[in-house]
Amino acid sequence: MSKTLPRILLTGFDPFGGETINPSWEAARALHGRRIGGHRVVARQIPTEFAASLRLLKAALRETAPAIVLGVGQAGGRTQLSLERVAINLQDARIPDNAGAQPIDEPVIAGAPAAYFSTLPLKAMLAALHEAGVPAAISHTAGTYVCNHLAYAMLHWAARKRGVRAGFIHIPWLPLQAASRHGAPSMALEEMVRGLEIALRVAAVTPRDIRRGAGTLD
Repeated sequence: MSKTLPRILLTGFDPFGGETINPSWEAARALHGRRIGGHRVVARQIPTEFAASLRLLKAALRETAPAIVLGVGQAGGRTQLSLERVAINLQDARIPDNAGAQPIDEPVIAGAPAAYFSTLPLKAMLAALHEAGVPAAISHTAGTYVCNHLAYAMLHWAARKRGVRAGFIHIPWLPLQAASRHGAPSMALEEMVRGLEIALRVAAVTPRDIRRGAGTLD
């Protein structure tokens, strides 16, 4: 791997909640080693565990010293790529994580800010995805499970690193996951990978976001 290119740290999770596959990791590892927008992608799998996820994230950040950090997570039931705008300093787990932990009403990082906004050019990423025909939207909730937990930690770390940007994207179930759930939405892995590549390319080459309405009424 070239040492001269700035790096993108791209993370995905292992399966959780009884699933045998997690599309976030399948998509992330498909992009491992690729050169995108003058950056080299380094993919790392993160356990769906509150405590262990932060330990592995910190190790990956030390190893890669990335210019861009993008976390990817599964959000079954969503119909499109969800570009997360905000992560909150809250753990409130409806189900236990893969280690059996189920924190309720606890902070991700004690004493840290209540929330962080993504520092990626989300509107420009959204415009490029729509132009390419990839279903996507800005999301204003990353939940309160391990995805939000990791997203918050990424943004907390990036806030102290000049010139580093970070964010999180949720992706739908794969068709094989949705097949047994009547009427559940899904997206092909190839489309997810294409969408993430587009999003990363925009993030790598866009210093300032565009002004475009993408809010919600609910």
